[in-house]
Amino acid sequence: MFRRTLLAALFPPPKPKIVFVTGDDEYRSEYTMPALAALLEKHHNVATQVLYARPRPQVNNNIEGLEALKDADLAVFFLRWRELPEDQLQAILAYEKSGRPMAGFRTATHSLKYPKGSVHEVENDAFSLRAFGAKWTRHHGHLSTTRSERANDHEVLNGVNPNLTLPSWLYSVNPLHGPCIPLLTGHAINPQNGRDDGPQPLAWVKQEGKRRVFFTTAGHPEDFRNPDFRRLALNGILWALGRKIPAKGANADWPAPYQPPASGFIK
Repeated sequence: MFRRTLLAALFPPPKPKIVFVTGDDEYRSEYTMPALAALLEKHHNVATQVLYARPRPQVNNNIEGLEALKDADLAVFFLRWRELPEDQLQAILAYEKSGRPMAGFRTATHSLKYPKGSVHEVENDAFSLRAFGAKWTRHHGHLSTTRSERANDHEVLNGVNPNLTLPSWLYSVNPLHGPCIPLLTGHAINPQNGRDDGPQPLAWVKQEGKRRVFFTTAGHPEDFRNPDFRRLALNGILWALGRKIPAKGANADWPAPYQPPASGFIK
């Protein structure tokens, strides 16, 4: 027993590797995902790597470092309307086809946007449907916000107040595809131009075989000020990784007071 304990102390097992793939040019994922990665490393014994659209988020045809997905234990996607070159697209599709766990935020429901007639046009919808079980249809207007309520009992909601009010304008994604379990239902507050598609899935999980997937259509940068939303995000990522979620949920505490990078957050 002592020898095993000593060996474990001298040669601890490698930490699970989580790779964040960012590039959305709207919701500042290049700021929010590194912040989430820092929380995971600080409190939850994982290693993280964050990939970025280069040279800036507005460039939709280059994400640097996608070879990191080859040995990732979990990939988190926050992409929007990317038209990636062949090798970069294939790196993402290879991960998706590998059966390893995934998580996604907001615009990953429309990660790709290849032009009409492109050999990859089909992936504009097919990738998000296969990977996350949903595709984006439209939203309820930039001046609207979202109220949520519990849709299910699941350990990803441990420690989370499900009655959230979030700055994110609600996305329309019904119906979900595949074995998805809704966690939170979203309701649009003050939908614009009479647009109201009714209640929509706001967060869900999906499990196919050994693969676990977590997704939320929230992810406006101001959403991350809400500790319950941060806990939901962390719980979902850790659940997808195969961790058991404690009754109080993941530690989502920032050094007080929480102030996200001002240059990276939109109002």
